Amino acid sequence: MPRKAFVSGTFDLLHSGHVAFLTEAASHGDLYVSVGNDECVFRLKGRYPVNPQDERKYLLDSLRCVRECRISRGTGLLDFVDELRDVKPDVFVVNEDGAHESKAQLCREMGIEYLVLRRLPHGGLPARSTTALRDACTIPFRIDLAGGWLDQPFVSCHHPGPVLTISIEPTHAFNNRSGMASSTRNKAIELWRTALPQGNKEQVAKVLFSYENPPGTREVAGSQDAIGIVYPGLNRLEYNGAYWPYAIESVADEDVLGWLERCLHLVPLGPRAAEFSALAETRVTADGARALAAAASDCWTALRALDLAAFGRAFTASFDAQVAMFPNMANQAIYDQIDAYRGIALGWKLSGAGGGGYLILVADGFVPDAIQVRIRRQYAVF
Repeated sequence: MPRKAFVSGTFDLLHSGHVAFLTEAASHGDLYVSVGNDECVFRLKGRYPVNPQDERKYLLDSLRCVRECRISRGTGLLDFVDELRDVKPDVFVVNEDGAHESKAQLCREMGIEYLVLRRLPHGGLPARSTTALRDACTIPFRIDLAGGWLDQPFVSCHHPGPVLTISIEPTHAFNNRSGMASSTRNKAIELWRTALPQGNKEQVAKVLFSYENPPGTREVAGSQDAIGIVYPGLNRLEYNGAYWPYAIESVADEDVLGWLERCLHLVPLGPRAAEFSALAETRVTADGARALAAAASDCWTALRALDLAAFGRAFTASFDAQVAMFPNMANQAIYDQIDAYRGIALGWKLSGAGGGGYLILVADGFVPDAIQVRIRRQYAVF
């Protein structure tokens, strides 16, 4: 009986890199492909694929190296489990980008060989990836870890405090209106196209902040968005009733950044509705601002100490303080999502102003249906 090889993936915008990988995978047996269903792709990546699932299946079935393509029936990183059980392959083949311990563990449990291939272009062709084809822009996104809203003077005028941000490499196509500072990033793309300019980081951030908020702007976007995009690594921004922080402290320590990358997990919730406004109901008080500032400071202390349990507690406390002042940030559907992860998460919050976007979890180990991010290490310019 001939050997069977199995691969899984999205295979959107089919290119020479895909074909090279599939051809090599087929050298290990009759090749069966599980292509990710549209809803699974949306949940994992926060956007639907350019080509719908039936079209991607048709293209893959048309390749000489593919014996059969099936649309996955599951969700999450292991959306292909049903197909894997149906095919019963001898070897499961992944490339370096697709390798994950959860896949290796599944293969061990099922007695399937697990093979990781290097990403190598065919012959003299250039290396290709869907991400690179989709968007060559290197301008980062940002995540606000704690203290969000203190960058607004109508909050920090009641009590000063920090906002903690990290600059995120654009390895995922994060949706607009999802709390990842995509609106500010889009303004940066208008200004500088594909990369940040050379110059003093604070001046570059001020240019971006001013461009996004020209004179007469009614709802001024907080400066943490511009700063969080421009400043690499982990940053602490101190606010005291003004739009711009009076102090910025940055951390580029690899131990801290690598630790953060391992413990942060983003579960896609879908973009905020067009009519959503976190400001539709506000309960801003001195006590509320003080609680938010204290939680953010506790987050910073836990981060610097690499104390996961303390970080999780402070992370959640910051979110709770936000919702206490801006109750529209979270609804019952969001709390139901949080409840689903309480058994494995040590802390949680919503990205940005809430209402959707991403549920950000602090956890030690694998989190189903979640993606992880890469923190920018240095200021990348033209």
